[in-house]
Amino acid sequence: QVQLVESGGGLVQPEGSLRLSCAASGMIFSIYTMGWYRQAPGKQRELVATITSSGSTNYPDSVKGRFTISRDNAKNTAYLQMNSLKPEDTAAYYCNAYTLWHNYWGQGTQVTVSS
Repeated sequence: QVQLVESGGGLVQPEGSLRLSCAASGMIFSIYTMGWYRQAPGKQRELVATITSSGSTNYPDSVKGRFTISRDNAKNTAYLQMNSLKPEDTAAYYCNAYTLWHNYWGQGTQVTVSS
């Protein structure tokens, strides 16, 4: 049974930093493209970052230069380092694991950026 468990969310002040983790189990982690998505209240879920099995990364302009996705295949874990956080980054953040044949989601972790 595949599980993706996010952690690391919380309340942070503007311009602060957080590091999210996504621990995967029940899957061959190294072959999956891992991604982070977020969803704010009343808005659609949107892409935050992806990293392929070969380590190629992709970010939308809204987070480029502030967020960094990484993975540790030995630990079956993906990370999202978030710096210079803004109030508009407030959302539930979800981990995603994707191949052409499978698509899995975690339960989400809340990130709130507020003074």
